[in-house]
Amino acid sequence: MATSYKYEAKDTKGKTVKGTVKAGSHNEAVADLRRRSLTPVNVQEAPSGFFSVSAKGKKTAAKASVGKGELEVFTRQLSTMLSAGIPMLEALEILSEQSETPGFRFCLQRVVDDIRNGSDLSKAMEPHRRVFSDIYVSMIRAGEVSGQIDTILTRLAEYLEASAHLRREIKAAMTYPVVSLFLVLGIAAFLMMGIVPSFKPVFESLDVKLPQLTVITMDVAFFMRDNWYVIFGGVIGFFVGFKFWRRTPTGKRMWDRIVLRLPVFGGLFKKVALSRFSRTFSTLIKSGVPILGAMEIVSQTAGNSVISGIVDEARDRVREGDSLSDPFMRSTIFPPMVTKMMAIGERSGALDALLEKISEFYDQQVEAEVKGLTSLIEPIMIALMGFVVGGIVLAVFLPIFKLQEALSAGG
Repeated sequence: MATSYKYEAKDTKGKTVKGTVKAGSHNEAVADLRRRSLTPVNVQEAPSGFFSVSAKGKKTAAKASVGKGELEVFTRQLSTMLSAGIPMLEALEILSEQSETPGFRFCLQRVVDDIRNGSDLSKAMEPHRRVFSDIYVSMIRAGEVSGQIDTILTRLAEYLEASAHLRREIKAAMTYPVVSLFLVLGIAAFLMMGIVPSFKPVFESLDVKLPQLTVITMDVAFFMRDNWYVIFGGVIGFFVGFKFWRRTPTGKRMWDRIVLRLPVFGGLFKKVALSRFSRTFSTLIKSGVPILGAMEIVSQTAGNSVISGIVDEARDRVREGDSLSDPFMRSTIFPPMVTKMMAIGERSGALDALLEKISEFYDQQVEAEVKGLTSLIEPIMIALMGFVVGGIVLAVFLPIFKLQEALSAGG
């Protein structure tokens, strides 16, 4: 009886192809794919029903998650244990028992079971994409082929730790302005809806013409108070619509292009993207991943669709026989320093080392820029708060000052 097998394979052009094939066994499914000129990457039996154990297991595996920093610690510990001579299966069993996150513990137990049944580590990790990313699985596979799995795990740990450090730097740069902006908007909304309207009887009792600033402020305050639900719903609708728009290919590409051109933060985000590109590319090449496969993973993990598009174009040109650096030189995103170093590394055979130097350079640039932005943003946010709150207070007290002037002139 024929069984359905879900497969992921590479065609003759190196592109990833996914689908389902029916065959009498796993070997027959692989043979059938090879007859179609496809190179199998992953072939697994498809679940036979909604309530099947396989479907349930995959569904649970898809939801498995890892705690903050736990994957870096796991990778470093696994590398150390393998270097000390502890067998892979025993090391994974120990690490799964000491895992603090239930989802990660379940994931490691599934990996242990698959390895016990004869699977390779990379194959056992593949179904758990939320925990083990494409770059993680690809580097593990390269380590298995080269026989340097402990060395590859050390590089992986260093890569994960450096990426986590970079994320912390960006989070530190963004947290202060975002929190400050919400505080400014919150204080302004409270004053406009809760305080300013209460001055209306006072202003009506004054026998003076209200200044234009006061009239505008009062009109805005009463509009906000009477239509707060419309404003609130509009803000929520805007953010929901923006989120869905960003998920579309066109929206994502347009937003990523805007992000790279922002007046203050654009340069920072560009340096972050270049650092991530260089580090990922360097780590994959150093670990023995073929350059076309490495470029595919770099494209998927770039974090910016503009850079992903440039990498995809470069991958197509390399597949056709062009040099690696030429497509990057034609882009406006990659600075001449990066493309020249890539060209030198390509000619000298030290591409991974030069890419690592590029990532280290941009890491230092990001750290310095984050400190500069933090010191710059603080006075800007204080000035903004003073302008908004001061403007509201001025609008409230101007009529009183004007009445005092009228009384002084009349006296």
